[in-house]
Amino acid sequence: QVQLVESGGGLVQAGGSLRLSCAASGRTFSSYAVAWFRQAPGKEREFVAAISWGGSSTRYADSVKGRFTISRDNAKRTVSLQMNSLKPEDTAVYYCAADPIWGKMRRDEYGYWGQGTQVTVSS
Repeated sequence: QVQLVESGGGLVQAGGSLRLSCAASGRTFSSYAVAWFRQAPGKEREFVAAISWGGSSTRYADSVKGRFTISRDNAKRTVSLQMNSLKPEDTAVYYCAADPIWGKMRRDEYGYWGQGTQVTVSS
């Protein structure tokens, strides 16, 4: 099993940057693919980005390609999401999720979740 805790959210102006972190506990963290999802008020939780076990493969939603970068440090058991050129439509609660199988993009395919961190982008 793995437990996940997100941090790094906050309030930023449009065009600014934030870096989210997902800290994991559990000795088998490197055996899990990790993804970031987000959920805006009144909307479904949507896929943002994912990274494979060793970090060699990544996947992004079209809406964040070129602006967000996902990375991981298995020695520190962390996954980061660097968010640049933020837009008001990026405002949401951001969640990290983990699963042993790489490549999943659907919310219901991930078995482990953090509690979320709020990101607010002002115009």
